[in-house]
Amino acid sequence: MPSLQDQLLKAGLADEKKAKAIRTEKRKKRKAQPKGAVQENEAEIRARKAREEKAERDRELNRQRQQEANKKAIQAQIRQLVSTNRLDRSRGETSYQFVHDKKIKKIFVDDTMVDQLSRGRLAIVFVNDNYELVAEGVARKIQERDESAVVVLHDRKTDDTGEDDPYAGYEIPDDLMW
Repeated sequence: MPSLQDQLLKAGLADEKKAKAIRTEKRKKRKAQPKGAVQENEAEIRARKAREEKAERDRELNRQRQQEANKKAIQAQIRQLVSTNRLDRSRGETSYQFVHDKKIKKIFVDDTMVDQLSRGRLAIVFVNDNYELVAEGVARKIQERDESAVVVLHDRKTDDTGEDDPYAGYEIPDDLMW
């Protein structure tokens, strides 16, 4: 079977001079290429590029899925810490007010819990749309996992009275409520 070039020459659609010029051009291109180099056509290049882009998108999706799984695991750990370590507030008669999301919130606790909250021995955490009381150590563990879950945790201070405190000689009455 003759080549397409031969068929075009016989049909009179192409002349011998143009065919010879094309053959020499192809031969020069082949000689200019280094040995062992494979000539890739555009379709192969586009296909390879598309595969690389798809692989990059897949890696990004996997990274996002991994982050979501980590967030869920952290939230589960926090829920478990709170459920096992929360303190009972059922006998609470005193309201304790605090700020969360630029709103003043109120929970009822007993008097000892108010004192421990102000001293930093107890903390308030926000989990599952509820406010719960936990010990300071548990709150620190929760804070390591998610800062936003701990709503109230005051810093513990050894003694608030300093040497140069002008009111050091005056005691605050026990029955004073703010």
